[in-house]
Amino acid sequence: MSPNAVTCAIVDAAYKVHTTLGPGLFEAVYESAMAIELEDKGVPFTRQQPIEAIYKNVLISPAFRADLIVDDQIIVELKSVEFVSPTHKKQLLTYLRLADKPLGLILNFNVYLLKHGITRIANQLEP
Repeated sequence: MSPNAVTCAIVDAAYKVHTTLGPGLFEAVYESAMAIELEDKGVPFTRQQPIEAIYKNVLISPAFRADLIVDDQIIVELKSVEFVSPTHKKQLLTYLRLADKPLGLILNFNVYLLKHGITRIANQLEP
């Protein structure tokens, strides 16, 4: 699937989770619910996948753990915060570069309407 098609499946799953659970829960709850939704859709994903970094030829493992990596191409960072800050966006871009993934999503479930909690970040995405 193309990154944009996978993104549609992720956003659809997120809407179902947000509609059912609403805002204000811990990120781990949303992660578990997203896993259930993605599984139901047959979309491959991994949870809490460790990603390595190399600094001065030294392997740092893990540099971070991705909340979800969907279809081995999109990193999904789940948030339940007042607002997504510029730091969250820069952090995701760094994650994308380290993991060599083309696209990332920040899904902030602590919003009244989920459409206000979706941030898309591209890392050299092919047209």
